[in-house]
Amino acid sequence: MPGTSRKTPITSRKAAVALAASASLALLTTACTGQSSSGASDDASKDVTINFWHAWSAASELSAVKSLVAGFEKAHPNIHVNVVGNMTDDKINQALRTGGGKSPDVISSFTTNNVGKFCSSGALVDLNPFFKKDGIDPETTFPKAMNEYTQFDGNRCTAPLLGDAYGLYYNKTEFKKAGITSPPKTWSEFEADAKKLTISKGDSYAQLGFMPNYHGWESTTEHLFAQFSPTYFDKSGKSALATDPAFKAGFTLQKKLVDELGGFKKLESYRSTLGDEWGDKHPFHTGQVAMQLDGEWRLGMATAANPKLDIGVAPLPVPDDQVAQYGKGYITGTITGIAANSKKQNAAWEFVKYITTDTDAVVGFSNAIHNVPSTLAALKSPKLKYDPRFKTFLDIASNQYSTTSPASINGGVYLTTIQNLGYDYESGKVKDLDSALKSTAKQIDTDIAQAK
Repeated sequence: MPGTSRKTPITSRKAAVALAASASLALLTTACTGQSSSGASDDASKDVTINFWHAWSAASELSAVKSLVAGFEKAHPNIHVNVVGNMTDDKINQALRTGGGKSPDVISSFTTNNVGKFCSSGALVDLNPFFKKDGIDPETTFPKAMNEYTQFDGNRCTAPLLGDAYGLYYNKTEFKKAGITSPPKTWSEFEADAKKLTISKGDSYAQLGFMPNYHGWESTTEHLFAQFSPTYFDKSGKSALATDPAFKAGFTLQKKLVDELGGFKKLESYRSTLGDEWGDKHPFHTGQVAMQLDGEWRLGMATAANPKLDIGVAPLPVPDDQVAQYGKGYITGTITGIAANSKKQNAAWEFVKYITTDTDAVVGFSNAIHNVPSTLAALKSPKLKYDPRFKTFLDIASNQYSTTSPASINGGVYLTTIQNLGYDYESGKVKDLDSALKSTAKQIDTDIAQAK
């Protein structure tokens, strides 16, 4: 059953990854290894050993990687893979910069936000020529969102290696008590359910329908706003924060829900009393919060923490005027690529091709890691093993309307800037949203210009 014991899912490490991201970006800026290209000249049919660096660290994850590599080596007996786990982006970027015999030929990272840097710096080779050489079309191989977040400015320097899909978890017992017969599909239904499920207790809550604050365990601007299908940048590359109405709608409706559920201060005070996001006392596990925005891993974690909890899973609701697109969600995941300074790029490609496009390999890894498969074929494979509720995330991953955050030359800086505006707006520090959207858009453009 997916996620049954996964305490370190891809996004559970986001806090640590985010802290390292700034340093990683600085390293990547100086990690100029030349133009990203596929000028590979090695003979992949000869006996060779390649180095694969990845970030997984839990025992179950390491076992899954070992099995994945064993499958590859069985299919390619002349190519041996030396695996190095628990590698942060900082360590990977340093190795990509310095090179050497022990440096990675193939890397895997949890930080999709760094794709723009990986590609623009030339640290990883463009995989497009490799895909073309083997007659593989990424657009028909990978889900739309995953296909998008693995490239930047036409340079496909990474490929997806399993993914995360975000949906809505809800307490079916509390839904029944409140007379709610099905999960909300539109924002107005979601808003009504959140209020109906909220039970006040003095200056606090006996139960909160949903924690709308942006610090509320995955309720970030990028995750919530995905349901509004925003366009982050216009055709000229400028921030569309102030021109795309999706952003104003997202900020406005989230703030309205914050106010309706008691206000920012009351919600923050309650949040400070609740359990850690990655522990057994997560407020959804304990019943203190009736609905939760989260990734596919939460199902197993919640089930393990509280087997008696009657968990429902559904896509996140959509704006009322986008009801036809109900079923979509936010997508992110793990990426993999080939080091530009590798002298074994053809052999490295055989490994990357296997772990990212071989259906049985992707399915087997998904079954072991309990993340969403990253090819369209694997998403439909009868060999997938999962709790029936997990299918919601498979459907979200394959939904044509699901979205992600586009790659940027300065990584996720623009997302942090937008998130900071969210903090200021929900707390009341920012009063004039239109003006703030314009000034924030200018800041994003300035940051990107400086990065170039």
